[in-house]
Order: sequence, then C-alpha cells, then structure tokens
Amino acid sequence: MTLRRLLLALALVLAPLAGVTTALAHQQKIAISTISLNPRTGMIEIVHQVPVHDAEHALTAQGIKNPEIIGSAKSREQFAAYVTRRFLLEVDGTRVQPAYVGSEITGGSLWVYQEVPAPAGGASVMLRFNSQILTDVWARQENRVNIGGGTRPETFIFKAGEPPREAALTR
Repeated sequence: MTLRRLLLALALVLAPLAGVTTALAHQQKIAISTISLNPRTGMIEIVHQVPVHDAEHALTAQGIKNPEIIGSAKSREQFAAYVTRRFLLEVDGTRVQPAYVGSEITGGSLWVYQEVPAPAGGASVMLRFNSQILTDVWARQENRVNIGGGTRPETFIFKAGEPPREAALTR
C-alpha cells in the first residue's frame, strides 16, 4: 500500500471522530484568579482564568442565547461583567470595583484581566476577597485565588457560599 493510500485510509477512519472532542467537552468546575501587585504601574492586577466551556454555560444560565466566547468580543465582555459581580475585592478595608482591562483566549481558557490602583505607601496591602464565580451555576464549583505572583503565591480555595478571606499583598 502506498503512503498516499495509507494516509487516505487513516483519514477515513478518523473523520467520524472529528466531532467527538466537542461532544465530550464537559465542565471543568474550576476557576483560578490571581491578584498581584505590579510595581511598575502601581496597580493591583487581577487575572481570572476560566474554561471557555464553563464561561459559556454561565452566560446561558443567565439567559444569554447562544453565547460564543471564542468568536464574540461581546460574549467575552458579558462574561467579564459576570465575573465582576461574582468576585469580591476589598483593598485596605474599602470595597473596590476593578476596571475591566480586556480578555483573551489561550488554549481552552478565557482570561479576564482587571486592575485597580494600589494605595500608596506601606510594605503591604491588606486584601479581603471572595470568588463565587460559577458557584451559582454548579454547586461543586471550586475557585482558587492566588495572592501574589511568582513561584510562591498564597492560595485560597472557595466553594459555594463560603465567606471572604483576608491576606496581605506584599509590595
């Protein structure tokens, strides 16, 4: 059998499997948020990583018809607005509303970027936070919040209905 015929036969065998990955896609039920300080800009940066499939389910649960996170900036912005409502952040005792900076798709994840000015002075900033992203969609949702960047962030795990936690963000 020639190489061409072998490749054609292989393509015919694999063709029916092409849609299987979409059919088998399932919710990951985990979101990861990272809060870090950017010393160059003086901003506290918040980055949320959510599986695209989960983000689309959240929008559908809110009544948005046919959300398309990958192909629609509007869907990504709708999800970013949802994240803002489901993620509590207080800086030095004051509730803040981080500004939406943007979003992008990498692999199977939607990344939502936000920032808020860091208060001046001091060796650290006291944070109070709670991630309830997707906990209104799935009771078994688990959210991780990493405080600080680099290789040694402090990680907090949230499930539905859990109270906020506190941690210092070192400058």
